[in-house]
Amino acid sequence: MSAAILRHPAYMEWPVEDRDRLPLTLWDAKAIAEAVGGTASCDFQVAGVEMDSRDVVNGDLFVALKGEAMDGHRFLDKAFQNGAAAAIVDRPVDYPHILVEDTTEALKALARAARSRTGAKIIGVTGSVGKTGVKEAIFASLERASRGAAHRSTRSYNNHVGVPLSLARMPARSRFGIFEMGMNHAGEIEGLTTQVRPHVAVITTIAPAHIENLGSMEAIAEAKAEIFAGLEPGGIAVIPADSEHFERLRLAALRMDAKVVSFGRAPHADMRLLDAIPSANGGSLVTCEFDSGRLCYTVAEPGDHWVINSLAVMAAVRAAGGDMAAAGLALAEMGGLKGRGARHGIDVPGGKALLIDESYNANPASMRATLAQLGQTPSTRRIAVLGSMKELGDFGDKFHGALSEPLIAADVDYALLVGDEMRALARELGKPAFNSLGNPLEWEHCNSAEEAIGMLEDFGIVAGDAVLVKGSNSVGLGKLVDHFTRAS
Repeated sequence: MSAAILRHPAYMEWPVEDRDRLPLTLWDAKAIAEAVGGTASCDFQVAGVEMDSRDVVNGDLFVALKGEAMDGHRFLDKAFQNGAAAAIVDRPVDYPHILVEDTTEALKALARAARSRTGAKIIGVTGSVGKTGVKEAIFASLERASRGAAHRSTRSYNNHVGVPLSLARMPARSRFGIFEMGMNHAGEIEGLTTQVRPHVAVITTIAPAHIENLGSMEAIAEAKAEIFAGLEPGGIAVIPADSEHFERLRLAALRMDAKVVSFGRAPHADMRLLDAIPSANGGSLVTCEFDSGRLCYTVAEPGDHWVINSLAVMAAVRAAGGDMAAAGLALAEMGGLKGRGARHGIDVPGGKALLIDESYNANPASMRATLAQLGQTPSTRRIAVLGSMKELGDFGDKFHGALSEPLIAADVDYALLVGDEMRALARELGKPAFNSLGNPLEWEHCNSAEEAIGMLEDFGIVAGDAVLVKGSNSVGLGKLVDHFTRAS
C-alpha cells in the first residue's frame, strides 16, 4: 500500500482504541523478564505458554515447573523438540530462556502481569456441578459476540497451577476472559479468585462434592462463596436462586459489595425460567424472563440441568456486557465435551447404539441429573455404567445407596456398578424389597474399568441401546468409553 494512500484522511482519522496499542504477540523476552524478575538469555517471542512438554507446540514458552516428584527441567529437550521457542528455568540451559529463582513463582508473576495488562471483562466460574460446561458455554457465547476476542481456561485447568497458567496464556487484546476455579478444601478458591480478579463471579450450584474434606453442605457453600473475595469493585455475583443455600451465597456476595443476580425457577430469580419444552434435536426450547424482557432460545445439550445451566450462562453474559442473542446461538450449537456429556453413535450388532460419555466426574447431584436424562432418552434398552463417587468420606455409603431411586426412576434395564464404593448401591439393589416388586433391573458389580469392559461386552450392546457411562475420573471409565468408541 502506497504512502499516499496511508495519508488519505480516511486512514488518518481511523479510530484508535487503547486495545490497538497492545502487542499482537503473546509475550516477548523483555516483557516476560520484567514480569517475573528474571534474566533473558536472548530476544524471542512466544505464542503460547505450556507446562507439559508433551503438549508443547511451535512457538510455546515452556515453564519448567518443579514439584515434589517431578522436575520439568528433565523435559527441556522434549519441549524444544516439540517446538518450544523458549523456557522459564531456574538454571542456565543451552536454549533461549528466562532465568529465575523459582519457576512456580515466575508462572504466578506472569499470570499477574497478564491480568494487569488486559482491559478484558473477566468472568470467574465455580460450583459443585457444571462449572466446566458453563465456562465453555460462556466462552462460546462471548467468543461469537467478540469475533474471536475471548479467552478461557482450557480443559479443567482450575487449580493452583492451572489458573495462573490460564491467565498467563491470555492475549493482551482479549475482550473477555473466562476462568474456572475448583477446590478440594476451604481457602483454595479465595487464593485463585484473588489472582483472577473477576468482574463477574458465577456459582453454578451447591452439591455434596468434596464433602469428605469440608464436612457439611453449609461449609461447601461457604467455600464456593470465596469466589466473591476477588471481585473487582462494582462486581456482579451470579448465584442459583433455587439453591437451599441461596441466602448464604447472597449474603456472602453482599459482604463484598457485589451486585447479586440470581438465576433459576424461583419467583425471585432475576434470570427466571418461564418454560422449557423438548426440542427436535433432543435438547430444550427455553423461555426466560429478566428485568428488561424475555428471550427464547434453544439449548442443544439435553437434560433439565442444562436448562438451568443456560440461565446461568445468560445471566453471566448479560452481566459482562455480552450479547444474549449470540449466547442463544452458541447454546443451540454446543455439543457435549469429552467426559462431560459427549454423545457417540457406536457400531453394534444390528446398527447403532448411543453412548453418553460422562466419565470425567461424578457426585450425587450430577449422578441424579444424568440418570434423569438417560430416563428421557428414547431407546430400546437403557444401560448405566456407574463408577464410584469419590471424596464423600463418611457420607459415601449413604449417597451411593441412594442412587437406587434415580436408577429405578430412569427405567434402567441393566446397571454395571464399578468400584468399591459402589458396593453400597449393590447392597441396596440386592434387598428383598427390590426383588419383591418384580423390578426388571438387572445389575452386576465389578472393581475396575477393565473388568467392566469385559462384563459389558458379555452383556452385549445392541442397536437402539442407550448407554450412560459416569463416574469419578479416578475410576478410569474413560478407558471403557475409548474401548467402545474406538471402532466406531
